Amino acid sequence: MDKSALALDKSALALDKSALALDKAALAPYLEAHVPGFAGLSAIEKFKSGQSNPTYLLTAASGRYVLRAKPPGQLLKSAHQVDREFRVMQALGSTAVPVPRMLHLSGEDSPIGRMFYVMEFLDGRIFWDPSLPDASGNDERAAIYDTMNATLAALHDVDTEAVGLGDFGKPGSYFERQFARWTSQYRASETETIPDMDQLIAWLETHMPADDGRVSLVHGDYRLDNMIFAPDEPKVIAVLDWELSTLGHPFADLAYQCMQWRLPHASGFRGLGGVDRATLGLPSEEAYVAAYCRRRGIDRIGNWTFFLAFSFFRLAAICQGVYRRALDGNASNPEKAKTYGEAVKMLAALAVELIDKKI
Repeated sequence: MDKSALALDKSALALDKSALALDKAALAPYLEAHVPGFAGLSAIEKFKSGQSNPTYLLTAASGRYVLRAKPPGQLLKSAHQVDREFRVMQALGSTAVPVPRMLHLSGEDSPIGRMFYVMEFLDGRIFWDPSLPDASGNDERAAIYDTMNATLAALHDVDTEAVGLGDFGKPGSYFERQFARWTSQYRASETETIPDMDQLIAWLETHMPADDGRVSLVHGDYRLDNMIFAPDEPKVIAVLDWELSTLGHPFADLAYQCMQWRLPHASGFRGLGGVDRATLGLPSEEAYVAAYCRRRGIDRIGNWTFFLAFSFFRLAAICQGVYRRALDGNASNPEKAKTYGEAVKMLAALAVELIDKKI
């Protein structure tokens, strides 16, 4: 069988000795009974990359596989829905959007005591730095961004009804719903008054665009390091991490990606801020947006400032929640989480600069 779905990055793997470790003796017979062709489980390794749902490399006599599970413990009802990830990737298997082949979804009564799914393993490249220092040169860097753009356009062109995802999100204005949700989340986790954040929230509320009726499947975290590229060519072979996917406005994904490019390169956000894109062969934001519009038959995108500002706001609200949990003593890495408090201020400041300049 084809042994494809999460790229093997040796630096991102390590044997896990904590409570997240899986019981190989209990898991092996279950996998042999439920995953087609699975046999001879010999090793389980946990990926170290910071995903909210623990992800493991399974090595067996029949090949390599990837297992992605809910974390242990008491969880929020709307969080860690690995079954939604499984559903969306299974549905996209028949489309132009490259995704791993889904092999099995367990119930909550699985051998590890929580829900998980198994998918193919894919041997490829993950680029963690958006300036692409590991690319072969400017031509490959340009091609990587172009195929990433084409993949995003293909995602937003998916006929959600035809693939069985017509009920994958709520009706009504996506941005209004998201704004209400994240404003509420931010206020609930607020630890101090941040004037720029207050100004940003007020601006978004008064500049909320009318619902234009555009609805597509959106990834929710569409960025370079959530993709696997072929080992020997600039081709996306899998889009990963669909935890935040839903039915929403397609421009949210596009703006989120372009927002990331504005973030400082020398930060934990892996942005492209301060990077000379032209020298590296990377597209300008204008060229990237124009390419997306051509692919989707759109003349132009109005309200671009709003979409970008909303992306900064959403990320800032998420960071504030992490920071609050750190202060409450619930974060898995308190020292690292506390740095998110400063990140909120930085994100809000960048957004206010954006709306003041209207760029």
